[in-house]
Amino acid sequence: MSRIFGAVRQNGYVVRDIHAAMKHWIEVMGVGPWYYMDRVRTDWFRHRGQDSAVEMSIALANSGDLQIELIQQRNDAPSLYKEFLDAGHEGLQHMSYWSHDYQALYDKALALGYRIGHEGQIGGDKGRFAYFDTQAHPGTVIEISDTSGTKGPFFEKVRQAAMNWDGTRPIREVVGGRS
Repeated sequence: MSRIFGAVRQNGYVVRDIHAAMKHWIEVMGVGPWYYMDRVRTDWFRHRGQDSAVEMSIALANSGDLQIELIQQRNDAPSLYKEFLDAGHEGLQHMSYWSHDYQALYDKALALGYRIGHEGQIGGDKGRFAYFDTQAHPGTVIEISDTSGTKGPFFEKVRQAAMNWDGTRPIREVVGGRS
C-alpha cells in the first residue's frame, strides 16, 4: 500500500509480441481469460507534453485482485513504452493505481514533484491516465488511472471473469466495447 497512491491495482508489461505474451500467461502461468483489444483508440495522447499518435494493442486479465496488462505498441510514435523497448527492455514497465477522484490524485502527485512522462484519455473525460516519469530502473514507472467512468465496470468484469475461469475461451476479443 502506497501512502501516496493507495493499493497497486495493476502491473503493466510492455511486450514486443502480445500474442506470444498472452500464450505464456495462459499456458505457463494459468492466468486468464484475456480481454484483447487489437487497436486501442485514445481520445488524446501526449508524450512529455507533445501530442503523439501512439497506436497500441492491449490485453487485460486478472490474477486475484491484481490486473495484468500487456501492451504492444504498434508504431514508432513517442511514448514511454517505446523508450522502454528502445532501452532494450521488455516486461514489467509500470504499476498502476486507480482512483475515483483522479484529478485530486493527479494534482497531489504533481505537487509532490512527480513529472508526467505520458498521459492520455480513453472513452471520455472519466478515462484519463497518466504515467509519471519515475523510472529509476525498469518496472518502476507509476501510472494513475481514472476508474470513475466506463473503465471501472470493465475492469471489474475482467476481474470477475478470472475468479472461476475454467480455461475456456482464453482470449476474448473486445470489439467496439463488446467481448
